[in-house]
Amino acid sequence: MKDSSRLLSIYYTAGYPQLHSTLNIAQKLEQAGVDFLEIGFPYSDPVADGPVIQRSSEKALQNGMTLDVLFKDLKKLREHVSIPVFLMGYFNPVLQYGVENFCKACKEVGVNGAIIPDLPLYEYEELYQKIFEENEIANIFLVTPQTSEERIRKIDELSNSFIYLLSSNATTGKNLNVNDESEKYFKRIKKMDLKNPIIIGFGISNAETFDKATQYAQGAIVGTAFVRMLDESDYENKIDNFIKNIKRGN
Repeated sequence: MKDSSRLLSIYYTAGYPQLHSTLNIAQKLEQAGVDFLEIGFPYSDPVADGPVIQRSSEKALQNGMTLDVLFKDLKKLREHVSIPVFLMGYFNPVLQYGVENFCKACKEVGVNGAIIPDLPLYEYEELYQKIFEENEIANIFLVTPQTSEERIRKIDELSNSFIYLLSSNATTGKNLNVNDESEKYFKRIKKMDLKNPIIIGFGISNAETFDKATQYAQGAIVGTAFVRMLDESDYENKIDNFIKNIKRGN
């Protein structure tokens, strides 16, 4: 991750709105000034996602998106995109694909890491850490308001990219609400002075929420608001303005 205090990441679902639109969207996002990307691979039971991202997953699966298709689509990723790219999704499809095959395929196409929220920390450490590290694939861990300091320190020790800080325990798509409780949570994490950058996700949708989040972290992730924009027929022409509006204070 590059050294900056206001990194913007965009999440979107592979295979949505069209089966093979993934790489084109990545190119346009980099051109618009996004710092890194999170490409979601769809799953039939996306329990942590709100309705907008759930719908995009359903549509992507209907379109025919699979990990095989995604890796084929990303074969020319590094000919067109230079910013870091992470794949995000549930562990079940990765397990079915084979963890080693998944990590090797990520390395082959130039993906930097994976965010797999339902892969337990102890399981990663005991069974998969070596595979990820041999293939130079970062595993991104999530921290919630309930995560203990001991566990956060452990996550920081195991991480070599960034730590994904959930703004709340809600599903995706809820607006960021920095109240006294969440402010205490953000300040507590900031005070820990972790070696890995902290990136806040869930609830970031515009310049105001991006500004709020980056008061406490090195960056923030926009997902639902961007996926919603992909519903529009002329979304390709709107990507540039969408990003510039969020990053206007940078």
